[in-house]
Amino acid sequence: MSSTSNVRSSGDFRADRRYEYARAAFDERDFEAAADLARQVLELVPGFAAAHAMLGRSLAETGAREEAVSALRQALALEPEDALGVRLDLAKLGALPPDEAITDGYVRALFDDYAPKFDRHLTGSLAYRGPELIADALRRACSWQSRDYRFGLTLDLGCGTGLMAQALEGACSAIEGVDLSPRMLEKAQKTGLYEALHEGELVGFLSGRAAAEADLLVAADVFVYMAALDAVFREAHRVLSREGLFAFTVQAHEGEGFVLGEDPRYAHGESYLRGLAEASGLTVAIFERVSTREDRGVPVPGFLGVLQR
Repeated sequence: MSSTSNVRSSGDFRADRRYEYARAAFDERDFEAAADLARQVLELVPGFAAAHAMLGRSLAETGAREEAVSALRQALALEPEDALGVRLDLAKLGALPPDEAITDGYVRALFDDYAPKFDRHLTGSLAYRGPELIADALRRACSWQSRDYRFGLTLDLGCGTGLMAQALEGACSAIEGVDLSPRMLEKAQKTGLYEALHEGELVGFLSGRAAAEADLLVAADVFVYMAALDAVFREAHRVLSREGLFAFTVQAHEGEGFVLGEDPRYAHGESYLRGLAEASGLTVAIFERVSTREDRGVPVPGFLGVLQR
C-alpha cells in the first residue's frame, strides 16, 4: 500500500503521538495494532484524513476490504486533492479505475517531500540515467539525419530539479521547464540553466504554448505518473516546429495500452505509444528498450522514444 510522509498535524498532540505509533506499527507489519491506533486517533480527531488513510491501509492488509475502502474514501472526502495518495490504494483494491489512481495533488506532495534528497537518491540509490539516455538518443537521431546536435527553444516537461537541462547543457538556445512541485522548481532554478520555469500540469502548460514554437520537447520519466498520453502527443505535435523532436522515456508494459504497476507507476505498451505517434502525425525516429533506473538493484524495463514532427 502506498504512503507519504507529507502529513500535517491533526492539531491535537495526543492524536499526533498515537498516529506516529500507528505508523511505526504499520512499518513493522503489525497491521491490527496500526488499525487499532488509527481508530484511537479518530476518536480524538474524527476529521484527520491521514488517520482514515492509515486505518484503510491497515484494514486492507488484514483482508477487511469493505471496511478498508470505506476508510480510504473517507480520507479522500476530507482531502480531495489526495496528497496522501489514497486513490492508489483504492485502485489496488479494485474500488477505483487504474487510470484515476494518480492525481496532480499526489505527485505534487510526493515530490515536494522528495525534493531535498531527490538528486542524491535518484542518481545514487536508483542509478537513474534517464536524461543521459535521452541526450545520447538525440545525438544519434541528429547524426542519422545529418543535422547538428543543436536545438532552439526546448521545453522540459516534468523538469524536476533540472537533471535533463544539465544533460542538454550547451545544446539548446533556451530551455523552459514545467513541473507540479514548487520545491523541485526551486532546485531547478538554482542550476541557472532555464530561461523560465512554470509550476503546473504539463498538458495544460503545452496547450497554452504557441503552435510550432518549440524545436525540442523532452520528458524524462514523467509519463510514469500519467495514464493516457493522447493529449500529450497531440499537443506535442501542435507545439513542435517542422522537423522538431519529441524525446521521452516510459516504463515498459508488454501488453496493450497502459497499466498501473505495483511500484506504483504507470507502464505503457510499445503498440500504444507507436499508435499515438501515428495518430498524432509524429514519425518514430528511435524507439528502443532501455532501463532508466533500478529497483532494489534490479533494472526496471523501459522504452525510450524520439519522435519527429
